[in-house]
Amino acid sequence: MYFIIFILFVITQRLSELYIAKGNEKWLRSQGAVEYGKEHYPFIVALHTLFIISIIVEYILNGNTPIDFLFLILFALLLLFKFWALSSLGKYWNTKIFRVPGAGPVKKGPYKLFKHPNYFIVICEIAIIPMVFHLYYTAIIFTVLNTIMLTVRIKVENKVWAK
Repeated sequence: MYFIIFILFVITQRLSELYIAKGNEKWLRSQGAVEYGKEHYPFIVALHTLFIISIIVEYILNGNTPIDFLFLILFALLLLFKFWALSSLGKYWNTKIFRVPGAGPVKKGPYKLFKHPNYFIVICEIAIIPMVFHLYYTAIIFTVLNTIMLTVRIKVENKVWAK
């Protein structure tokens, strides 16, 4: 039962992020924003979709693995940090890369301290979410794949902000 509640929460969280991103995208485009990194974005969507599927499949294959409350607490702390990061970006936050002409990078909240705090959070989420139920294969495989994907994405984003 814990697993079903947890995975439904993760799916709902991810879908709500996409909903917020869609609304932010409309606002960004109304401000004249240009989108970058379109080539790699479908791979990000596929990676995150397969991540959820992998969690479910590995859990089913492993049987009823117990919940690890330490990792659950770490995940909750990550969500707080994520809320801080995303709320600091406000309407500028998106799952895609946009730049409004004339606008500089946001420099408040965790963005005062780190260049890419949201990507740090995503790396941690991909590693920690499966560990809540001891799903080692998903944690390892998708942490590696996500790191490769974010290497590509961060290069694109850094080029965009260097202009």
